[in-house]
Amino acid sequence: MIRIVLAEDQQLLLGALGSLLDLEDDMEVVGKAKNGEEVIDLVNKENPDICIMDIEMPIKTGLDAAEVLKEHQCNVIILTTFARPGYFERARNAGVMGYLLKDSPSEELADSIRKIMEGKRIYAPELIDLAFTESNPLTDREIDVMKLMAAGKTTKNIAKELYLSNGTVRNYISIILDKLEVENRIEAIAKVKEKGWLK
Repeated sequence: MIRIVLAEDQQLLLGALGSLLDLEDDMEVVGKAKNGEEVIDLVNKENPDICIMDIEMPIKTGLDAAEVLKEHQCNVIILTTFARPGYFERARNAGVMGYLLKDSPSEELADSIRKIMEGKRIYAPELIDLAFTESNPLTDREIDVMKLMAAGKTTKNIAKELYLSNGTVRNYISIILDKLEVENRIEAIAKVKEKGWLK
């Protein structure tokens, strides 16, 4: 029997997913969580074979939880609506065995679970295309600046927090806008969030 833990913050979806998987003869849902923190506790307690989770959940995201569970024996599957290259890259680095989209047919999920139990990795085809077409153009330092911009910090605050001069921060922002091919900070923040490039 394949023992499964589910994590999804939308209750209706969590219930439906649990019911669907319980219909499979070789699968049993042994726990359900509403956020990334609950799922880590559940995996440690239940020791499931598979943990299926959404990305955007409260307290800890699915990707945060996947990074914590990386050393665990449990196979992690991300099930999300977001086909974003940054998320996919982070999920792969966390060693997730599957990254599937919520609009896939339900029988495909059960099939993917069985293949993952055989040691295969299963990624939605859309993600593989994305992974090769676009990678994050920003350096680690530019991402640091970008994170602070996204948090609503002024140039002066960013300079203070990163121990840089105001001029250096202005240069970074100008380079970021060029690389992202956007006109201003607001567009830059929207673009990196949409792509999942803020690690």
